[in-house]
Order: sequence, then structure tokens, then C-alpha cells
Amino acid sequence: MNRISILFLAFLLVLISCKIKKTEEIKEIKSKEPSKKISTKADNVSILKKTFVIDGLNTIAHKVWLYLPPNYHTSTEKYDVIYMHDAQNLFDDATSFVGEWEIDETLNDLYKKTGKSFIVVGIENGGEKRIEEYTPWENVRYGGGKGKIYVDFLVNKLKPYIDKNYRTKPDAENTAIIGSSLGGLISFYGGLKYPEVFGKIGALSTSFWFSNKVITFAEENGNQKKTKLYLLVGDKEGNSMVPDTENMAELLIDLGFPSQNLKTKVHPDGKHTESFWKAEFLEVITFLFNLENNERTNN
Repeated sequence: MNRISILFLAFLLVLISCKIKKTEEIKEIKSKEPSKKISTKADNVSILKKTFVIDGLNTIAHKVWLYLPPNYHTSTEKYDVIYMHDAQNLFDDATSFVGEWEIDETLNDLYKKTGKSFIVVGIENGGEKRIEEYTPWENVRYGGGKGKIYVDFLVNKLKPYIDKNYRTKPDAENTAIIGSSLGGLISFYGGLKYPEVFGKIGALSTSFWFSNKVITFAEENGNQKKTKLYLLVGDKEGNSMVPDTENMAELLIDLGFPSQNLKTKVHPDGKHTESFWKAEFLEVITFLFNLENNERTNN
């Protein structure tokens, strides 16, 4: 074998070795990459083509998710509507933070069992702007305080758009606002501030701690006679979550809020997680929309 052949063979071996090493490195990198989540949303969940930039809030184009009942396109029925926050976490594991609420699976199953249907409107949070969107008052440490702008958008822009383009029952008695954590706070605020729009409130693991001004707000707006309110908190959420929730319930009753319209649940194993709120969602809407009595009537 001549010298040129030897050099060529050596070069070829080096090239093959480099390719093998590069392939192994790529495999190692890919093995360390997080696996891509698979979409789990049902076929009757979509994202509106129209996005909403909320004047005075921020410059984020907020996406709106829409759950339509399984029988929506085969009927002329009008539906109760549930407005919810943190839409990324409601329907799809692929977009969720640490797991979805499975709102679509829960409601699809409810429809199969009872025939009861809802429209759900989920508004995506603004990511790092979430705190300011879901808090009506400022916190010295965490900032925030633009929640009024967000709620006014729901009332004056989004709800009219939904009522115009979809078959809804627009009255307050047929409209709920539900959220958790800061989403629970903004639901509590929005429902009491606009009882003529939202007749039902689901305030789950509500961050009443965020501002003491929530007490004054409740004193000024808590004497509602027709609003229904579900307060949920877990005993393992830590800090002052349980006493804050129980104290708020007592305050509202003292103010004249009808006791039959208010349910407070302290779950002994409840934690501040999506899995907790997912497990409790059906019970929340069962109380708010009186589903047990409706089911007995239908039967």
C-alpha cells in the first residue's frame, strides 16, 4: 500500500470517527431535552382567530379559548356561559403550566350523563403580566393593581362579543366567572363589582392575602341578594389561606349575603395545584348552577 493510500485511509477513519462522535453527542443532547407535550384538548375546544389587546392593561394580544357543547352545532339551544382565566391551564396539557383542569373532558362527560351543556370562555393570562391583570389593588412587594381594567374588558368588550357571535343565555343568572388563586381573587372582585353581569362566582384558593383592600371592597359590595358564591380552599395550601377564606365568608353573611347562596368548602387534603381545582370543578358548577335539582327535575 503506497503512502497516498495510507493517508487517505487514515483521513477516512478520522472522518468516520468524527461523525460517530457527533451523532452520539446529538443523541445525548436530545435525551436531555424535555419531551414535547401532546395536545389533549377535545375537538369541541378551539382558540378564537380574533385576539384582544386590552387598552390600558398591556400590549399583549390575549388569546381566547372557547369550549362549545357537544350538541352546539346540531341544535338551536342557548347555553349558560362560564368565563374563566388562565386559559392555558384549562383544556390542554400541552399548554398547561403543571397540568390541565380537564374542563372539556369534565363537561363532555356531564353532557353524556345528564344532557346539561355549557359554553366556556377561557382568557389566556399575560404570562409575566399575570399579577397585574388579576389584582384590583397594588401590593407593596408584588406590584399589580390593573385588575379593574381587565374586568372592565370582560364586561364591556369580551362578553358582548361572545353574546353576539354565539348562542348564549346572556343574563347574570346564566353567567359565571370562575378562577383560582389570583384568578379566584379577580373572579371574586368581578362578580361582586358587576352582579348584573356575573350572577355566579367560583373563587377557588383565592389570594385574599394580596391586599387588605379586599375587606373594604367586600363591605361595600358584599350585600348581594341574587349572586351565588362558591369559596374553595385546601387545608394544605399554607399561610393564611384557610382563615382568610373563612373570615371572608363570615363577613359576607354578616353583611346580608344570603347563606343559601354561599358555600364554603375547606378540603382537608387540598393543595394549591391545578389537580386540586380540576377535581373540585364539577362540584363548584353543581352548586352554582343547581345541577342536582335540575337533574331531578329532568328525571
